[in-house]
Amino acid sequence: MKAIVCEEFGPIETLAFKDVEDPQPGKGEVCVKILATGVNYPDGLLVQGLYQVQPERPFVPGFEFCGEVETLGEGVKHLKPGQRVICSSPGYGGFAEKAVINARMAMPVMDEVSNIDAANIMCAHGTAHHALKQRARLKSGETLVVLGAAGGTGLAAVQIGKAMGAKVIAVCSSEDKLALAKANGADELINYSQQDLKAEIKTLTDGKGADVVYDPVGGDAFDACSRAMARNGRLLVVGFASGRIPELPVNLALVKEYSVIGVFWGSFATHEPMPFIQNMQELFGWYREGKVRLETDEVFPLSRTGEALTRVLNRQVKGKLVVVPDALLGS
Repeated sequence: MKAIVCEEFGPIETLAFKDVEDPQPGKGEVCVKILATGVNYPDGLLVQGLYQVQPERPFVPGFEFCGEVETLGEGVKHLKPGQRVICSSPGYGGFAEKAVINARMAMPVMDEVSNIDAANIMCAHGTAHHALKQRARLKSGETLVVLGAAGGTGLAAVQIGKAMGAKVIAVCSSEDKLALAKANGADELINYSQQDLKAEIKTLTDGKGADVVYDPVGGDAFDACSRAMARNGRLLVVGFASGRIPELPVNLALVKEYSVIGVFWGSFATHEPMPFIQNMQELFGWYREGKVRLETDEVFPLSRTGEALTRVLNRQVKGKLVVVPDALLGS
């Protein structure tokens, strides 16, 4: 089969598109024929050796994908060959024509969900949902500030925040990105390239500050938000797309009485499988109701995965990118 292979940690351009042996499922595993794979910021960090998880090399990257069950390993009873599923793996496997995963991480997908949408819903929307529901315990009527609100997980946070009844303030770097956030439900908009982020948050909350901040960006935006939190607020640390991991003056948390809360969706999915499944069921319910939808910027062939990863790392994407096996695009 064809796959994208990371031989050693390094720049994106060192990834190889090559033939590898078809994977075989072991006990409790399934082999899935991949139909579409979501492209996420952590994928790019992983192949450079910059992510929290560092698998043994060589490996095939790719966190999330939609596929068709091909072969069952010993003991797998809840799935059957030909069944379409969405899958999440701990950092690898998705940028290929086939993948073997733990059967517990494969979830049957509704017929009305396209392969492209199914490939994209687990990581970005799953992260935002877990962050706002389990970590922030977002309440209806609270104010939610979303940084990077036109990216995959940022748009997910805007949509889910609205579904949970929050007032959503979207923060982006350009007017076209803000327009996309507005189309996905944002109530208020801040262009941080032209406006003072801290001052605007204070103005839009009548001086109170943000109840919850969803931050996949880090850097200067984190610094500004750490000074614009409401009492009992929750500042969610999701990622560092800006490239700089900020440092928090902890006296701010003391004086303002707010919490800084880490969000690691992969750990949640692994350690709390039942709440994870319940979250996904709720997400698909919102999908059916039109409260949650997927914004796909572009579909790339598997052979051009490196280009897709580079665009994501350079923050040149509105919504998500998807990779599809070359043979499927040519059919």
